[in-house]
Amino acid sequence: MGRAIRFLLILVLLLGAAAGGGFLYARSVYERPGPLAEAAPVVVPRGGAEAIGVALAERGVVADGRAFLAAAWATRGEGPLRAGEFLFPAGASLADVLGVLRTARPVPRRLTIPEGLLARQIVGVIDRAEGLVGETPPIDEGEVLPETYTYQWGDTRAALVRRATAAMDEALREAWANRAPDLPLASAREALVLASIVERETGLAAERPRVASVFLNRIRQGIPLQSDPTVAYAAADGAPLDRGLTRADLNREHPFNTYRNRGLTPGPIASPGKEALRAVTRPEATDFLFFVADGSGGHAFARTLEEHNRNVARWREVERARAGSGPAAPAAPAPAR
Repeated sequence: MGRAIRFLLILVLLLGAAAGGGFLYARSVYERPGPLAEAAPVVVPRGGAEAIGVALAERGVVADGRAFLAAAWATRGEGPLRAGEFLFPAGASLADVLGVLRTARPVPRRLTIPEGLLARQIVGVIDRAEGLVGETPPIDEGEVLPETYTYQWGDTRAALVRRATAAMDEALREAWANRAPDLPLASAREALVLASIVERETGLAAERPRVASVFLNRIRQGIPLQSDPTVAYAAADGAPLDRGLTRADLNREHPFNTYRNRGLTPGPIASPGKEALRAVTRPEATDFLFFVADGSGGHAFARTLEEHNRNVARWREVERARAGSGPAAPAAPAPAR
């Protein structure tokens, strides 16, 4: 503290301050409240005290970059000044500002990857994240775990992807290790594939174990999954589909079309969250083989084709009522038969 004030006194004298009040003025410069009207996060650049002083003066954190530079030099034995994003309190003095730069934690930022996104959509989310640097590395479908991740300004996108990949590996390992007995799935990879389909079929967490049971029952009986999200994935060749499905889509020869092929798709069709992974490894015990939208945001489940057809008819009525007198729209994503 004393060295800082002595150096500030010299600076004040050089700037033409009154000699008689120089010491008191130097102390007041170091300790007086700064100009920042309210607490604010500020990105502090690399480049040393001079560059930091310029940046802080431009953001209104300090009144005089020269006084900041002098105080930083005089107190240099208290530690280096760090670059990053820091929260400065309202009215921060030079002493406060230097304390923040030397000891405060950087501002935590958050990036949320929603469940059910395609890999290319996840790349877009990471590309747009403010404060991350570097390119986003290629991401395979289903490779990263949908989650909220904290990071700091200046962290790399590659590092965040590595964390999200490790999180998926751990979530899948845990789900597979705690799986129910007698699942018709040969590996954790197959569980990931099915979880991605379940994730795309329903947004209701409470429904996922039941939806998973339908697909697992179909796998056991050798019935095609007939999952519309897989058809959409095939129709757009792994891109987001911006239109409704057509009969031609359902009939298209494609490895991911579960109307044309039995069993699971060759790979995931999205990134499933932890709840979807748990749903397929600890499914509800049912004998359901069909489901269709019920008009309330959920689905109606059926054991027989006859019962399913009645549920489909009710759903068509809901669609007609919503559309007025117009023709019914295609059924919502669900096994058709």
